[in-house]
Amino acid sequence: MFMRLFFFLIGFGMTVIGSVILILYLNLMTIGYSFLEYVNFIIIRPEFFFAIVGFIILNLSIFIKGGQNGFYLRYFNKF
Repeated sequence: MFMRLFFFLIGFGMTVIGSVILILYLNLMTIGYSFLEYVNFIIIRPEFFFAIVGFIILNLSIFIKGGQNGFYLRYFNKF
């Protein structure tokens, strides 16, 4: 259970860091960048990968079924 909590917090932190910095980069549009140029710039930044990897870790820590004493959503226990 503590491992799941640890991975949840790591995933949450990475997602927040990546997302906040990507939102801060929206200021590039005020100096004349188009949306396509913004997207091309964002794709090559490491913060984009932090946000994606953090989101994946976050979802895996929530939705992967735990053991006998593990924490998991009961809805997915039916399948």
